[in-house]
Parts: sequence; structure tokens; C-alpha cells
Amino acid sequence: MIKYIIKRILNYIVMLFIAISMTYFLASAFMNPRSNYMQRHPHPPIASINRSLDNANINDQTPVIIRYFRWLKGIFTQWNWGLAPDQSPVGPAIASRAAASAQLVTLATILGIVIGVAIGVYTAIRQYQWQDRVLNSLATFFMVIPAAVMGLFIVLIAIQINNAVGTRIFFVTGLHSYQGSNSWLWFVDFLQHLTLPTISMTIPGIVSYHLTQRTYLLDTINADYVRTARAKGLTLNQAIRRHALRTSLIPTAQSVAFSIASVFTGAVITESIFAVHGLGSYFVTTLNNNDINGSVAVAAFSGVCTLVGALLADLFSAWLDPRIQLD
Repeated sequence: MIKYIIKRILNYIVMLFIAISMTYFLASAFMNPRSNYMQRHPHPPIASINRSLDNANINDQTPVIIRYFRWLKGIFTQWNWGLAPDQSPVGPAIASRAAASAQLVTLATILGIVIGVAIGVYTAIRQYQWQDRVLNSLATFFMVIPAAVMGLFIVLIAIQINNAVGTRIFFVTGLHSYQGSNSWLWFVDFLQHLTLPTISMTIPGIVSYHLTQRTYLLDTINADYVRTARAKGLTLNQAIRRHALRTSLIPTAQSVAFSIASVFTGAVITESIFAVHGLGSYFVTTLNNNDINGSVAVAAFSGVCTLVGALLADLFSAWLDPRIQLD
């Protein structure tokens, strides 16, 4: 097991290095940071623009291969991911935005997985019964509601609740507002801010995992080894619990693992509605601002998340199904 993990990590490091390098060259080819300055009226002197671009190592007049090796040197020697066109450091921005995204999406992701998988198993066992039909109808209803509409609807309900009780129970924007040193008050304040975006993100997660887990389990229930187990005297629930469920969880686990990157960078709409400065909105900003170093840093973070998810998917699959060998 340890040998397998080490081998996979080494392979992933090579793959990640190649992918990030390709992303750097593509970003350098398609983004034009000089235009950020040239679009100003009047634009700064050309010499001043070149100094700013050289300071951030994004001057298009410098060969890209030279800029690439300077960028690599900064990362390996100082863990410096460079500067944005406005001369702000990329590394601290990524760290703070990733921390905000982690606070925003972690609880919603866990709740979405746990509740969604549980409902998927529940409805699969009761296929075509009234519970299955009602829950599937609700899932279909919520599935077609756009994320922006869902978020705004939740905000309106929260505002009505606040007005009805005469005090602010839910905060609509941000993740923190308490400035004191009392840890309990800080935690309560954090929950008041986190509740609405968590609900907004949990509902789509529940719907997605409910429908996929139901499909996976229904496919597994009809497998030969499950029918054999039932022929040997096991009840349907026993056969599902001992055999079908573990196997059906494998594709769900893989889906969860490979969605880690999108969980961090894909919550752009939720971050916009609730004014959370997370990694998703930062990524959009880097693209709009021709921020080569920032966009590559986000891509690197996403690549690390994806490869960590791939390793976890392999390990979890082997734990669920002993027939899978990791040698």
C-alpha cells in the first residue's frame, strides 16, 4: 500500500508539473496584460508600463521561455507565485481565497454527500413506491432551478424571517462580522453567516448525489452476485447492505473525489450572491484582468485538488471492494 501511494504521488508530481507548465504557456499566449494599461485614457508612458510588466514578469516583449524559467525559479526558491498586473502578490491572494472557499463549501459538500447518498439508497430500495416518486419529483424540481434563483430565493426567505422576529438571525453577506475575542460569539457569528450559503449549495448537492446513487444502486441490485446472495437466503435489505451498497458507492466516491477542484472554484454564483471572496470569484477576476500568474496559480491549486482526489478515489475504492488490488 505504501509503495503504491509513493509511486502514485511521484507520477502525479510529474503530471502536475507538465500540466501547470502547459497552462503557463497557454495563459501567456492568450492573455495580454499590457492591454490593462493601454486601455486607460490617457495611458501611462510606455516605459512605465514596461517597468510594471517586468516587475510582475509578464512583459510580452520578453521571450516567454525566459519568463517561464524566472517564474519557476521564484516558485522553487521562494515559493513565490508572482505578481498580478496591479503588482499585488498572487500567493497570499490564493491562500486567503482558498481559505474562504474552504469555509464556504466544506459543510455544504459533506451534507450534500451524506444526505444525497442516504436518500439515493432509500429511494432505490423503494423503487416505484410513493416515497421514491415523491422524492424523485422533488429532486427534479430542484434540479431545474438555476443556482442564482435558488440563492436569491433563500436570501428573500431569510430577510423575511429576520423582519418577522425583529432581530438579525441570518446574515446575507460575508463569512464574518464579529471583531471581538470571544470564541463562542465568533462561532455563532460564523454560523449566522454560513447558514444561507450552505443551504444554497447543499440542495443541489443532495439532488445530484441522490439521483446518481439511486442509479448506481439500482444497477448493482440486478447484478448476478446480488441475486446469488438472495438465492442463498439473504433478504433484499441484507443483500443490499452486505454486497450491493459497497459496490455502488465506488462510482459515487470517485465522483466526489474528482469534484474537489470544482467545489473550490465552481461556487462563483454563490460567492457573488453572498459576497464571499472565494477562489471561484478570484479565478474569474484573474481571467478578466489578464492575470497570467494568478490564473496559473488557480489552475495549479485545482490540479493538486484533482490529483489528491484521484488518489483518495483509488484508496476508497480498494477499501470498499477488496477485489481491487493496489499493488
